[in-house]
Amino acid sequence: MSAFDVCVRGSGAVAMAAALALARLGLSVAWTGQAAARAVPDVRTYALNERSVRLLQTLRVWDALPADARTAVRAIRVEGDRPGATLHFSADRSGVEALGWIVDAAELEAGLGAALRYAAHVSHLPDGADAALQVLAEGRASPARTRLGVAMPSHAYGQRGLAARLLTDRGHEGVARQWFRASDVLALLPFDRPQPGHAFGLVWSLPEERALALQQCDAAAFEAELAQATGGAAGTLRLAGERATWPLALAHAEAVCGPGWVLLGDAAHLVHPLAGQGLNLGLADVAVLAEQLAAREPWRPLGDERLLRRYARARLLPVQAMGFVTDGLLQLFAHPSPMARELRNRGLDLVDRLPLLKRALVRQAMDR
Repeated sequence: MSAFDVCVRGSGAVAMAAALALARLGLSVAWTGQAAARAVPDVRTYALNERSVRLLQTLRVWDALPADARTAVRAIRVEGDRPGATLHFSADRSGVEALGWIVDAAELEAGLGAALRYAAHVSHLPDGADAALQVLAEGRASPARTRLGVAMPSHAYGQRGLAARLLTDRGHEGVARQWFRASDVLALLPFDRPQPGHAFGLVWSLPEERALALQQCDAAAFEAELAQATGGAAGTLRLAGERATWPLALAHAEAVCGPGWVLLGDAAHLVHPLAGQGLNLGLADVAVLAEQLAAREPWRPLGDERLLRRYARARLLPVQAMGFVTDGLLQLFAHPSPMARELRNRGLDLVDRLPLLKRALVRQAMDR
C-alpha cells in the first residue's frame, strides 16, 4: 500500500494549486516543491481568467493576495499592423465585472505556498514519496516526464518572450493593450505595482537575437524601442526594474497520463503567450483533474488509467484549440504577403463591428 494517495511534483503555481485542490478532497498529499532562489526580483505577471480566479477563491488564496498585486482588466485594445486596424473589448459592454485579472507572479506563488503550509493532509517532502498517483507539474523540462520516456515534440518559434515592469505618466485605467507587428507581439498589462494606476506588466515576443539585445541594452535605449513600438499610445513608458527572457515554443506531450501518473501545466503543453493563456490552461488542468478524482467510483483506484483518461479526454480539445488559435494568429501576423496583411487587418475591423461575436469571444476567453 502506498504511503500517500497523491505525490505532486513541482514548485510552481500549477503544482501548488494541484496539491491544495487534491488535499481539499481529503486525499493525503506529498508535495515536493521548493522555493527557487532568484538572483533578481521576479518581474513576471500572470493574466488570469474567471475560471482560474474561481479556483483560487475555492483554494482560499485569491482573497489573501495584497490588493495591489491583482488588477482588474476593464478593457482590451488590440492593434494590427495597419493604421486604424483595431479590436476593442469592454467589460461593461460584455456584461462582466472584468475581462480578466493581472496578478503579480511572485505574490501568487507566495500565497499558494502560504496556503500549503497550513493545509490539512499535505506533507512537504522535497524528495517525493510513494503514492497511488504521481501528479507531475514540474514545468517544460519535467525530469519525471523524461524518466517515464514520454516525449514532448515541440516547434520552436525562434522567439523569446521578454518580461518587465514599466511605469507610465498616463493612468492605465484598467486597459490592456496589444500590438501585432510582423514578428513582434507586444502586450502591456495594466498593473498597480510599483505605482497604483500607473504601471504595466510587459510581455513582448520577439526574434531571439533582438530579444536578447533588448534585455541587455541600457534603460534609455530600451525605452526608446518601447516608444517606437507603442507610438506613445500608453504614455511615456519607463523601465521599473530588471528584464527577463525565455524561449517560446508550441509543444504537446505525446501522452498526458498513464497507470499511476498524470501530467499538468507546462509539463504537458506549451503555447505562445500572445493570448496570455499559459497559466490558465495549467489551472484548468488542476480543476478538471480534481473534478474527475472527486467523481470516481468508490472502488476505482486513484491511479487507474481509465480514470485518468477521462481527465486526458476532457483537456484534449481545449488545449489543442488554444495551441491552434495562438499559433494561427502568430503565423497570420508574421506572414509578409500583402494579401495576408489585408486579411488580418480586415479581420480585426470586421470582428470589432460584431458585438455578439465579441461577447462570445470574451466568454470563451474567460472560460465560462
